[in-house]
Formats: sequence, structure tokens, C-alpha cells
Amino acid sequence: MTSQEPIPLVFRYGLHRVRDAVRVLPQAAWSVESNPDLGGGSDYELVIDVERLNIDAASFRQMEEAARQDGTDLERGVEQKILTTVEQRGKMHNPVTGSGGMLLGRVRHVGAKLSEPHRSLRPGERVATLVSLSLTPLHIERILSVNLHAHQVSIVGTAILFDSGSWARLPQSLPESVALSALDVAGAAPQVTRLCRDERPSKRVRRVLVLGAGGKSGLLVGAAARRAGVDHIVGVESFARAQADAESLGIYDRIVCADAADALQIASLVCTDGEFDLVVSCVSAPRAEMAAILCCRQGGTVYFFSMATSFTAAALGAEGVSRDIDMLIGNGFCLGHADETLQLLCDHAPLRELFIRRYS
Repeated sequence: MTSQEPIPLVFRYGLHRVRDAVRVLPQAAWSVESNPDLGGGSDYELVIDVERLNIDAASFRQMEEAARQDGTDLERGVEQKILTTVEQRGKMHNPVTGSGGMLLGRVRHVGAKLSEPHRSLRPGERVATLVSLSLTPLHIERILSVNLHAHQVSIVGTAILFDSGSWARLPQSLPESVALSALDVAGAAPQVTRLCRDERPSKRVRRVLVLGAGGKSGLLVGAAARRAGVDHIVGVESFARAQADAESLGIYDRIVCADAADALQIASLVCTDGEFDLVVSCVSAPRAEMAAILCCRQGGTVYFFSMATSFTAAALGAEGVSRDIDMLIGNGFCLGHADETLQLLCDHAPLRELFIRRYS
């Protein structure tokens, strides 16, 4: 096969590894085949020896809560939930939240018929995947440790990336755990930058509200909005320590400590000078949809960058309060997002140092 010949779609998108009787893509599938020696598509696959999983915040929070309810040690409880999920589904696809995360590892095998840039990789190179664990075939041999603070899990295992998947080489300028944390939410800041720079009169963004302002995506989003020249940025954060961290960076004009699930309280606290042109929801807990909607002006935009979002609740909720707004699903991928997010960290020294303190 030459580089110009198209890759069969069944291999390009990984359908050859789907176990379901119904013909669906790997993310929608209940289970996938994770054994690298099976599937019959090795020429079209990138095989990675996995060292670390970065579990998305909504999934990790759900597993912690389940462990508390079971009365088990949190680390042990999260470990068991991960092992059970991967054993049953062949991927780290949380059956409750529907979300996954991403991973770090070393390249073991580069399929001979993969397209560029995959073919530029060499065995032994370390990469972070930029596609969700909810569609990535994964086998775990054993879990070495669980980092509750960083939502990261050190493992010995194997993963498979398809031709349609993307990855990034890790930068030398950041500790790998910090880079992994940033890359896990790499789609947030670049897409907010795009929204803030929309020149259409009806979409001009002068006022931005960020729910979940003290988490990693919230911090990056706030920094991106500030860099884009937004006049006024307000954050909402329910955890006092995260609120203090966000305030220390000088990104936000004001941080309100409140629960985003209480839509009326949020609206009364933050909309004293009017509603917002852009509201970004980075909340990793459910029932934050209406706070975002109530705080957005007519004709404005809500960007839901959270796997805890119920898009049914958002659609029907906006209808119920007669809000004519654009509501965007947080897409974890956009062109150049990994480089742009890492560059944002490099350019903003206080933000970079906070990420290092939190996640290294």
C-alpha cells in the first residue's frame, strides 16, 4: 500500500475491534477486543505499552463516590472500579458517566500501513494519546498506584490506537504528569479562544463566566479568555482551596464561591451587572446546566466542556426559560490544540507553577 491509497474505513476507525453484534464505532460499542494479537488489523494499528492513565474528572469523581458508598478505601475502590470496567469492556469507558480519559506510554508497534504522522513514530518513543479512553482498546496487567489528587493511575498495560486517533509527544519543559493533566483537557482553551475572537457583532464576547473556574480546564479557559482580550471574566468555584488558587493567578476579575447546581443562587450572585456573552461550564458534577443557561444573555453562547453535562437537560432547560442561545458540546479535539494548550502553560508562568504544584 502506498501512502496515497486510502485505509479501509473498518480499520481506520477501529470497527474491526468492536465485539458488539450491532455495527457501531468503538466509542459507542459496549466492548472492544483489547488483545493486540487479535483483531486482524495490526498493520493499521499503533500499539502502546501504557504507563499511566489520566482519568477524566467526572469519571474519577463518580468512582470515588461509589467507593465511599461501598465503605472501601478510596484508592482501592477506584482501582477495583477501573479493573472491573476494563475487564468487562476492553476499554476504560465508565458505564455511569460514559466518559474515559487519556493515557501515556511508549510505542511498541507502528503498523506498516498507518498514515502520517503515525509512521513518523519509532518504537520506544513516549506519547500521550489525544483520544478518549472510552474508545481505546486497553488491557491492564496490573495497577501500580492510584493518585487521587491528580486523577492519574500508574499501570502496566497495553493500548491500541487507530489511524483516526491522535497523539502528542511530551514536551521537555514540563513534568510528564503535568503535561498529561493539561493534555487531558487540551480542547478547552483553544476553542474558547476561537469563541472569544468571533468578530460577528451578535457574537462579540466582552464578558465571560466560567463555572468550575478552579479546576484544570477552568484555569486554562480563564487564561485563554484573558489572553484573547476579554474585558470582564468571572469565575464560580465551590471548593475554597481551588477558589484561592484561581484568585492568586489574576486571571479572573472576581471569583464567587458557590455550588453550580444552584442555578438561581449563581444567577443572583454573578449577573448583578448583566448576563454574559459566553458561559463556559467546566463543572465535573451533574446539574450545572441551568446555572450556565440562566447566566447567558439572549443570543449568547454556552460552551459545555464537561462530561457531567446532560444535554437533554440543557436543551429542554433552555427551552423552558425561553433562552435563544447557542449551546456547544465540548469537543476534546481541535486542530493544533495540544501545542496551543502547552504553549499557554509555558507563556503564563503563575499558571504553569500552579499546575506543577498540583499535578507533579
